[in-house]
Amino acid sequence: MHIATQNDAKATAKTGGMSDAEKQCRIELAACYRLAAHYKMTDTIYTHISAQVPGEPGHFLINPYGLMWEEITASSLVKIDVDGNKVEETPYRVNPAGFTIHSAVHMGHHDAAWVMHTHTRSGFAVSCLEEGLMPLNQIALQYYGQIGYHDYEGIALDLAERERIVAALGNNIALILRNHGLLTVGATAGQMFSNMFYLNRACEIQESTLAMGRPLRAIDDAVIKRVSEQFSQMAYDDGDIELEWDAQMRLADRLDPGFRD
Repeated sequence: MHIATQNDAKATAKTGGMSDAEKQCRIELAACYRLAAHYKMTDTIYTHISAQVPGEPGHFLINPYGLMWEEITASSLVKIDVDGNKVEETPYRVNPAGFTIHSAVHMGHHDAAWVMHTHTRSGFAVSCLEEGLMPLNQIALQYYGQIGYHDYEGIALDLAERERIVAALGNNIALILRNHGLLTVGATAGQMFSNMFYLNRACEIQESTLAMGRPLRAIDDAVIKRVSEQFSQMAYDDGDIELEWDAQMRLADRLDPGFRD
């Protein structure tokens, strides 16, 4: 659980009248955008991180179209419906086409209150490989048996594609969109962000490993399975994700607490 700081008190100057749960959701989503910018996981004004509005089925928060991720604040986030239409007055535009993938996941995955999609260099590179993410290192093993693949169908403008995206994701925590990029989900901001941070890191390591052009050292199948089970237990039974997210929130505050406004 996020530890309250003195910055929480200044977070809602422009968000009066909404529930405390929505205010906190907005703060954490804005933090996700700032952190993703810090870790160089942005694509200028494109791609999205979205969150379901607590207590409002069918309503979601998403980035205002046209802002760089390091510019996004809690109050600038746009509330939209399942079709990407604005449901509240805002001076900002939205990109309905960009919400096609997110709406599919939010509607079709039981544990996807938070969804993150990136176009990072390494994520793109791995998505172009027939093998996808390979079980070559400890971080990659975190996703063993928990990652789906969706074949490229072009720019995601066709609403009919949503059904196929949901089927490809299944009950996994991550999806590699072939020839396109990465997607992760979570019941909390911390789960979603951690899933993306380490999935992208695994792709970076794989890219570097293959670039060396040396024989690959395979990991025994039994060890692969054991390590993936260890990761799952550490993340969800021992509360590591909550500790990690608290640390990320402190980093976001150090970078610029203005994201809370």
